[in-house]
Amino acid sequence: MSMFDDLLIKPGFEDETEYSPILTLEDEEEVKNDEVIPDLLPILALKNTVLFPGIVIPITVGRNKSIKAIRKAYDSDKLIGVLSQIDSKIENPADNDLYRIGTIARIMKILRMPDGTTTAILQGRRRFYLNNMVSESPYMQGAISTISYEKPINELEFDAMISSIKDLSRQIIELSNNIPSEAIVMLKNITNNNFLLNFIASNSGIKIEEKQKILEISNLEQKAKKVLVNLDNELQLLKLKDKIENKVRTDLDKQQREYFLNQQLKTIQEELGNQPGEDDITKFIEKAEKIVWPIKAKEVFDKEINKLRRMNPQMSEYSVMLNYVELLTDLPWENYSKDNFDLKNVKKVLDKDHFGLEKVKERIIEHLAVLKLKGDMKAPILCLVGPPGVGKTSLGNSIASALNRKYVRMSLGGLHDESEIRGHRKTYIGAMPGRILQSLKKSGTSNPVFILDEIDKIGKDFRGDPSSALLEVLDPEQNTTFHDNYLDFEYDLSKVLFIATANSLNTIQPALLDRMEIIEISGYSNEEKKEIAIRHLVPQQRENHGLKESQLKIDDDAIDLITKKYTRESGVRSLNRQIAAVIRNVATKIAMGTSKKVHLKLEDVEPILGPPTFNYDIYSDIQEPGVAVGLAWTSVGGDILFIESNKSPGKGKLTLTGNLGDVMKESATTALSYLKANAIKYHLDPKIFDETDIHIHIPEGAIPKDGPSAGITMLSALTSLLLNKKIKPHLAMTGEITLRGKVLPVGGIKEKILAAKRSNLNEIILCSDNKKHIEEIPKDYIKDMVFHYVNKMEDVIKIAIEQ
Repeated sequence: MSMFDDLLIKPGFEDETEYSPILTLEDEEEVKNDEVIPDLLPILALKNTVLFPGIVIPITVGRNKSIKAIRKAYDSDKLIGVLSQIDSKIENPADNDLYRIGTIARIMKILRMPDGTTTAILQGRRRFYLNNMVSESPYMQGAISTISYEKPINELEFDAMISSIKDLSRQIIELSNNIPSEAIVMLKNITNNNFLLNFIASNSGIKIEEKQKILEISNLEQKAKKVLVNLDNELQLLKLKDKIENKVRTDLDKQQREYFLNQQLKTIQEELGNQPGEDDITKFIEKAEKIVWPIKAKEVFDKEINKLRRMNPQMSEYSVMLNYVELLTDLPWENYSKDNFDLKNVKKVLDKDHFGLEKVKERIIEHLAVLKLKGDMKAPILCLVGPPGVGKTSLGNSIASALNRKYVRMSLGGLHDESEIRGHRKTYIGAMPGRILQSLKKSGTSNPVFILDEIDKIGKDFRGDPSSALLEVLDPEQNTTFHDNYLDFEYDLSKVLFIATANSLNTIQPALLDRMEIIEISGYSNEEKKEIAIRHLVPQQRENHGLKESQLKIDDDAIDLITKKYTRESGVRSLNRQIAAVIRNVATKIAMGTSKKVHLKLEDVEPILGPPTFNYDIYSDIQEPGVAVGLAWTSVGGDILFIESNKSPGKGKLTLTGNLGDVMKESATTALSYLKANAIKYHLDPKIFDETDIHIHIPEGAIPKDGPSAGITMLSALTSLLLNKKIKPHLAMTGEITLRGKVLPVGGIKEKILAAKRSNLNEIILCSDNKKHIEEIPKDYIKDMVFHYVNKMEDVIKIAIEQ
């Protein structure tokens, strides 16, 4: 923005901001001698502008305080103190947000605009200093004192500077396309030197801070020097701008000339048999000679190179073809990294990076063992399913490192467009290959470890179904001939080790699920979390916070407390955050010099992290009949579920609350029907079912709940209620029931058992068919737990109900 640009009216308004300064020949020196300036004035805060004496500006007033100040001043002597804001972003400025020196303004007119806003016409009169802010409500009012200018000591030098200012202003007006030539006549008509300086400073394109500095200068010689420097800078900028525009104009003429010559040169080259763009073609051919090509790819490359040679480089298709040939030479094709067949070393690397996850590690070792013996084998398609934070994604990087392969990760969460997988046809503008080929191009090999992260969160809309496009990628029988729309012929993905990750299998398309080898990763037990914290999390956070090993020692008991009392999760993300909070506290003490090294003990945890977040004792003791504890599986691991029941006189109505799904409601109905059919067997009066209303409630009603595994828990709670006998303490159960009183197996057993252990529930009832799942859990983790394996509901009631 150059000087005098503000002479042009600009559309759009802001609160208390200026529009175009209006020229007035009245200066503060010409203010009537009898005009009385009061000691107290209403104060108006301006954003993005500075009002100078002698200048008239219109402002739109939007803030309530400002409107009240304007109205107050207009109703009295029409004088108001105008101060600029230091920070224009502040909507409700206080005393400290305003400059101390401003301008006393006379309100010439107040206009009510058609859009409902208020516009005031202000004329600057004299400068003032704000001694103190007397009040800020309902509007700002301040005690002021006026400031006068110091006359120049050297009149001759001052006049010379004024003359230079006028000359520079004239040159700026001549160079600028935005300033009308009439502005030169306007400048000539200004005879008051002080007003000339104020007028130029007000209309200059300098920052608000610079304008405020000019307003605050009382010495007219210094003020003229400051304005002169700003004008000189602006003139140099305009000259440079004019020079650049002339150069661009010349360059355009030069380009037209070169185009004409290029066309002539092209004609000459065609006559001589030479082709433009030969350098690019030569470069691609040299690069292709070093590539081990599949037969089909080599044929396509040769065909495309011949097309390029015949094509005019000026055609738009030339760049499309050039990009296509470049992709052909950039893809790794038959370039494979050499696998690390030292199986012991591979296992050592996997164990070092991740604690537990034995199934995944065994599967990788098996694949390498077969590959070592056979020499050639299609890579398996693995899908790691488990709750968040158990290390599914990071395991991929560890596997790549152990196998000595490149690592590629592709996030599928929220992916909607099928072309992200298959690419676009190269005839479209801006077409590119799909992310599968792009990732292989970046990796530089055709056998990387390829992580397809969050495969259960793929979207689907009018742009296609990416999960269907993945069917070809993840089928070992088809991915040898994967077809990308941009490449437009087959690419072999069979050597790529694809590892998909998911939190749940429910949202994965069945056909896609069928193509993958599912490996379920259960949540960690407290013992495993403790080991992970000691081996990985504490050293990692210590390094992240710049601490040495000698500066911090954390007792195992302290880590055990953090694990049990401050986290409740299947993974270790929350545990990692809590450990980071503890180490931040230690780092602060060391950085402030209060401690050189810290030994964190059990009793030090609570002062840092606060009271324990989770209390598992509430699950242990059941004080009344009709309440049983069940075990539930969620996408983030196992959890504990209270089943509460109550009875009241009525007509046999069953009420179910707690945001239950249809399957869970059916379990409750089945349990009640079973009890009705076997009332005498359990010493129940059959009449009680017709004379009693039963209410079953599962707490945490905001969370949806469903599934059949609460069947035996509901039956136990109802039996306990109707017999008026309590369920044994420290007991939890899970299992589906039938009308015949059979107990059926359920899933998610490891997660449920770990949740029970975290909650100090050491006695579990479950179906006999689930015994195999218990045997998969390491003995050390369940050594203090007792398991009751049952097949019939009567066995459950014998164990659960206190005799």
